[in-house]
Amino acid sequence: MKPFVKGADVSSLKEIESFGGNYYLDGKKKDLFDILKLKGINTIRLRLWVDPYDENGHPYLGGTNDLATTVELAKRIKKAGLDFMLNLHYSDFWADPKKQTKPKSWTHLFGKALVEQVYQYTRDTLNYFDELDLMPKYIQIGNETTNGMLFPDGRIAKYLFEERQFEELDNETKEKSFDRLNELLSAGIKATREIRSADELKIIIHLDFGGANDLYRGWFDQATDRKLDFDIIGLSYYPYWHNCLDDLSYNLKDIMTRYKKDTMIVETAYAFTDQTPKGEDSIFNIELSDKAGYPPTVNGQKEFLHDLMQVVKDVEQDDNYCLGIVYWEPAWLPVKGTSWASIEGMKYGNDLSKSGNHWANQALFDFDGHALDSLNVFKCK
Repeated sequence: MKPFVKGADVSSLKEIESFGGNYYLDGKKKDLFDILKLKGINTIRLRLWVDPYDENGHPYLGGTNDLATTVELAKRIKKAGLDFMLNLHYSDFWADPKKQTKPKSWTHLFGKALVEQVYQYTRDTLNYFDELDLMPKYIQIGNETTNGMLFPDGRIAKYLFEERQFEELDNETKEKSFDRLNELLSAGIKATREIRSADELKIIIHLDFGGANDLYRGWFDQATDRKLDFDIIGLSYYPYWHNCLDDLSYNLKDIMTRYKKDTMIVETAYAFTDQTPKGEDSIFNIELSDKAGYPPTVNGQKEFLHDLMQVVKDVEQDDNYCLGIVYWEPAWLPVKGTSWASIEGMKYGNDLSKSGNHWANQALFDFDGHALDSLNVFKCK
């Protein structure tokens, strides 16, 4: 049996702490990593952006996860005795199925030059972590690359912002598009494989919508035809967006059998309340809880995590396993000054919305930083 990952993505931590956020266990202030370790978390995931600053040097926020910030947090992870998962976005800011914006300094690069840049950036980044004795245990080559990466070069489906939906490409165009995407992903993978001290580093390819089996079969059939070299299929699974747990279970079993790969839920979350902090908006609302089938309470959050953990542990196909789960931003507190994006950050990703923390009611800490009972799910064997 392979080690079971009980993870948390706390990429926004430095920003939260810089604006005065603190964390408490049983009423006593503690370092976040100490709390997470005591509660059974064994792996920390960190995103890395290339240059998350505007032309005047102002941060894009959302954690402003540049190399210096990621290194600082990685040192704390290692000091706490936790495993480290590095999530390369290959963008200056958020990368997801809707937006995969090229880094500003890469906009003049196309074709082979862009492929070479992905290779060199990945190699340089990992060599730097290696020099600091901070080599991760897992690495994501891209984040939620469902529709590709480094748009428009590596895009395999076009997002129509006006209609808020994706426009499917014809088969010939899609084949050529996936060829380009495969080159970009393979460049990052090649760079990773060449780092001598990274011979045990596991490479993750990550899509969203974990309950959509047709999506995963279509995508990974293309990747398999092109002999994409990776170790783990990573999935995002949010129960209010990504179908029911039965659909997730079916998908996990099917893709593990079909592709002979381990899997991992690298993003998940649920709300402990449908209320929002004063002055904030929220992604989560009561309508989403109706879709998910769990009440927006601490007990509902705990029940969801327990059920998800059980689904993951029950999946085993031909010596392949679902290796665990990573909770997304369980410690993103609504402290004044933090925001998912600055105005310039929104403009960079062409994703304009209200600023602020829209995630706080899906954390595993209350709005004041006190650990919730739902964190205890991670203590289970």
